[in-house]
Amino acid sequence: MSALANKETPSIVASAKPAAKILSFSGKQGSRIDVRRAALTALHNVVPPAVVLALVLLLWQALCSSADASLPSPHQVWQDSYDLIAYPFFNYGSQDIGLGWRVLVSLQRVAYGFGLAAVAGVIIGAIIGQSVWAMRGLDPIFQVLRTVPPLAWLPLSLAAFQDSNPSAIFVIFITSIWPVIINTAVGVRNIPQDYRNVAEVLRLNQLEFFWKIMLPSAAPYIFTGLRIGVGLSWLAIVAAEMLTGGVGIGFFIWDAWNSSRLSDIIVALAYIGIVGFALDKLVAALGKLVTRGAMAN
Repeated sequence: MSALANKETPSIVASAKPAAKILSFSGKQGSRIDVRRAALTALHNVVPPAVVLALVLLLWQALCSSADASLPSPHQVWQDSYDLIAYPFFNYGSQDIGLGWRVLVSLQRVAYGFGLAAVAGVIIGAIIGQSVWAMRGLDPIFQVLRTVPPLAWLPLSLAAFQDSNPSAIFVIFITSIWPVIINTAVGVRNIPQDYRNVAEVLRLNQLEFFWKIMLPSAAPYIFTGLRIGVGLSWLAIVAAEMLTGGVGIGFFIWDAWNSSRLSDIIVALAYIGIVGFALDKLVAALGKLVTRGAMAN
């Protein structure tokens, strides 16, 4: 009996070795598949926009390459505005600065205005979502005010603040606060009743309910409103700076138009689009991180 056991033991050990090799090989293959998937995902996200951009540039070049064209071609834009494209952070004086510095000035104003709108919008939206009377009293007024164009607020803000910088910040604030309020109120109203029952059982006060129940539950809706609001903020600051002056990107476009520098305007528009896209993705990524990928219904 012991001899039979001794004969079978080497076979068991021998059969276990190939199994270990197979497991290690499958792990390497899985990592290779992950790398391939990541590469394919990157190609799917990069190649289509690059192809479309190349086609647009080729069509633009073909339509605007003639001498009587009203708009400059991409090649002409590159020649006329090479310094703005290649050196965005040069500084030769108060107004002779690169577009990178101008964008940073505009972003600073957006940070102030949008930050205030985010805080005030979440608080007001939470009050409206919690109180039926507040919703009935304030919602119609907010629905009317949110349809007012951003530049319509500029004369009143200039009269109130007597300065262009706080006036521009106020325009950003009043433009971006409405989607934050509305989405926050919708998110608070959609809190499941089970969560409210748990809060009553635990006897949470209003502040604890706000931090532990309301904000986590309404976070997907809040970040949807913030994402819309940051886009409106960037639109508002560019429009406001065209009229208030300063060194922002908006005033640069207006000054370039008065000087007939169409190539500089096109480059500035590209800067505005890229920065706006980056702001949207930044808020979206932050919302995905905070809400752990949850989406608003």
